[in-house]
Amino acid sequence: MLITVIDYGVGNLRSISKSIEKANSDNNLNYTVKVSSDINDVKKSDKIVLPGQGSFKACKNGIDNIEGLQDELNEIVLEKKKPIYGICAGMQLFATIGHEEKKTPGLNWIPGKVIKLDLGSSKLKIPHMGWNELKVENTSKVFKDVINKNHAYFIHSYEFIPEEKKNVSITTSYGKDVIAAVSFENIFGSQFHPEKSDKTGLVIIKNFLDL
Repeated sequence: MLITVIDYGVGNLRSISKSIEKANSDNNLNYTVKVSSDINDVKKSDKIVLPGQGSFKACKNGIDNIEGLQDELNEIVLEKKKPIYGICAGMQLFATIGHEEKKTPGLNWIPGKVIKLDLGSSKLKIPHMGWNELKVENTSKVFKDVINKNHAYFIHSYEFIPEEKKNVSITTSYGKDVIAAVSFENIFGSQFHPEKSDKTGLVIIKNFLDL
């Protein structure tokens, strides 16, 4: 089976692929892990990982700059219902629209918006960076083994606000409740980085591989 980490010019591709390879090996699974921007690899994939780093606009431009990539992703995710996992800004791209730099249409797979973190009168710093406790809101196949007070690693200045609360799997507290992970059918994503989140991250990756 093939799992492809999409290389569209953003994201920590090496650490993501290495974490997937570790989960694959530790659990005696049978995946080939490939980092690729080739549409043919995307077509052949059983599962997709969409990394992300930097602004919403830059990430969306990265997808738009690869001819046919968005159309292929739409077919794989929305029609063929193959599992996809978005990381950080990769998850944010699932939204309808992003408001970073300027209004930019997202993939619109999970209706919602991406806006700047508003911490009100809190003296906490932005970006939100470091380890934070997780709080389970709605269970899903990928996040089923996450329990309250597990920790994960975050680094972000913007947040994804889904229109429907049922799509919020996990939150974290940082001056307020911040969306930490989302799920909808075959679509999963986290604001935190599973590849940097030690045992919790590896369990999440393993669950994604098990789908």
